Amino acid sequence: MLFYVGLHQPSDANKFDRAFISINRIRGRKKPLGATYWIMDSGAFTEVSTYGQYRSDVADYAREVNRWNHDSSLVAAVSQDWMCEPWILQKTGLTVADHQRLTIERYEALLQLVPKIRILPVLQGYLTDDYLAHVDQYGARLPQGAYVGVGSICKRNTDVGQIENILASIKRKRPDLRLHGFGLKTTALASQAVRICLYSADSMAWSFSARKQGRNRNCWREAARFAERIEDLAWNDTQ
Repeated sequence: MLFYVGLHQPSDANKFDRAFISINRIRGRKKPLGATYWIMDSGAFTEVSTYGQYRSDVADYAREVNRWNHDSSLVAAVSQDWMCEPWILQKTGLTVADHQRLTIERYEALLQLVPKIRILPVLQGYLTDDYLAHVDQYGARLPQGAYVGVGSICKRNTDVGQIENILASIKRKRPDLRLHGFGLKTTALASQAVRICLYSADSMAWSFSARKQGRNRNCWREAARFAERIEDLAWNDTQ
């Protein structure tokens, strides 16, 4: 499992091999980030959880993504998905099926507008069967070996078994898919059953932990220590 450490400050990216950075932190930025590899997050969680919708159209995000055409270290830009946690559905007034449909529609629109950068589609749902149904809904949009994110799992770290079951079920249905886990906490990343299902993952759990323990939640050294621990776990899986 490749680990992309989530960062608040884009200026810290040059200290890491792999970084995960929100579009909200680099909107309008021209200076290269300097990470060896990085993934651009769409900021979907902030947008939908705060406002219950996207306040701008897909073209706005596409323009920001396209500005990074020159950056060969950009691995992918995450599509603008719609999360499916119950409290999110209450905010939007929509159903899981609605959110799944909107997720695919936004992904398709982005593909048309961003021809040169990999767009990372996202599987959405809440129950295991929801995710499996979403795989079917994507259909041929997920070719053999597709790299795809798994959303709406980051808030389940108190029940890692749920995360393990969702990921394992997706892999049984489509063992070829390369899955990315968004925003996983230490408890989930400590599970080998989670790690072996994932091609990659990102997390900012280091920041929450630092703040809770009275340390600097923005310090890149905190991020580096956390990334090293997760990378050691992933490395041990290969031994």
